[in-house]
Amino acid sequence: MKKIIILLLLFSPCIALSQKFNSKKLDSLLDRITEADKAMLSLAIYEDGKPIYTRAIGYADVESKIEANPKTMYRIGSITKSFTATLILKLVEQEKLSLDTKLAKYYPELPNAEKITIKHLLNHHSGLFNFTNDKNYTSWMQQPKSKAELIKIIKINGTEFEPNEKGEYSNTNYVILTWIAEDASNSSFSDLLEKHIIEPLGLKRTKYQGKINTSNNEAYSYQIGNTWIKATETAMSIPLGAGAIVSTPSDLNLFYTALFNGEILNTASLEKMKTIEDNYGLGLFKFPFYEKSSFGHTGGIDSFSSMAGFIEEDQLAVSVTSNGSSISLNDVVLGALSIYYNKDYKLPTYRKSIDVDLATLKQYEGTYGSDEFPLDIKIFIEDEVLKAQATGQPSFVLTAVTENTFEFSAASLEIVFSTEDNNMKITESGNSYTLEKK
Repeated sequence: MKKIIILLLLFSPCIALSQKFNSKKLDSLLDRITEADKAMLSLAIYEDGKPIYTRAIGYADVESKIEANPKTMYRIGSITKSFTATLILKLVEQEKLSLDTKLAKYYPELPNAEKITIKHLLNHHSGLFNFTNDKNYTSWMQQPKSKAELIKIIKINGTEFEPNEKGEYSNTNYVILTWIAEDASNSSFSDLLEKHIIEPLGLKRTKYQGKINTSNNEAYSYQIGNTWIKATETAMSIPLGAGAIVSTPSDLNLFYTALFNGEILNTASLEKMKTIEDNYGLGLFKFPFYEKSSFGHTGGIDSFSSMAGFIEEDQLAVSVTSNGSSISLNDVVLGALSIYYNKDYKLPTYRKSIDVDLATLKQYEGTYGSDEFPLDIKIFIEDEVLKAQATGQPSFVLTAVTENTFEFSAASLEIVFSTEDNNMKITESGNSYTLEKK
């Protein structure tokens, strides 16, 4: 989820600009991200359902030099869950489902089906194993899967805890909710989405499933290497209502604005969505910002990442989608909100990535550890890219800023290698440790 070529910045039309909003400062933030080649993204801010800022930076298709623009569509990953939860609650309003409906009514063969309710699925209290955490998931995620195949996978993976024992995020929940929505309505999920959300809200740049089509102004996703490297493309028959929607920040803003203004669901349904238990609402998260808070969701699929939220009291919607980033989108949103609300905010300084030859990178490979550091860190080359992996953790790409200094900006982590001393110094959020090569 990163990059390293010269990015082009694009449109920045500002319509009906808020009097208090310093759009030039926000332009400067995106300029710095662009100049340091830290992300390709699209950002939109809406006030009272109207755009006051839209801008995209980077490419939709690096290889063909197709630049992104505010109408470029990105896979939004788990933000899809807000749409799915909305459709389920619409079916509840229509008395085709209830939050207490048991999974067993539709899929008795699934683990704990007699105990798991629709609500448990919606707020991640089902206990079903998150199938995207399966160690073999990446080996088959680009291969289309049938419903029968996914059900088999869910059955094999089983459960991790009893229903309502606690909350724990699981994409499995929303894949199942997709099927339940279809069964209860006797309609396809795509038709439900079109009927209740896309068509009435006029979402011109939102769709469900399908392969990436750049001729339709859709973006590929990329990870960082010595240049932008095209990422995997998950088969959209797998994530379904957990992550198979493609959209733009503007359409996301229109959706959340309509949702929170009662244009899709009634007040009672919306209050249920907003009720947070163990950090989970029904298809929503709650994000703090100073004395304010927003409701929305985050998303990630392949090297796409996204974040969207709505601050009800100010009728403010902010959404960002990215098809490649080595910085935290949360930091981008915090920067945008700080600028919008005229908070004390210093623009960050980013260091531009450089190309380091493969022979030099090979010198850094190995496993590093220290009695003062709780985990060993493996440094290795994969696809000609230097990566790091702490014990029991996912690997991540290291971006070179000097020949021996690398960073992972999303976690504010820096690693400096010393071949002479056979060690590396790791600094994370101001804390430094020296790890010896084993």
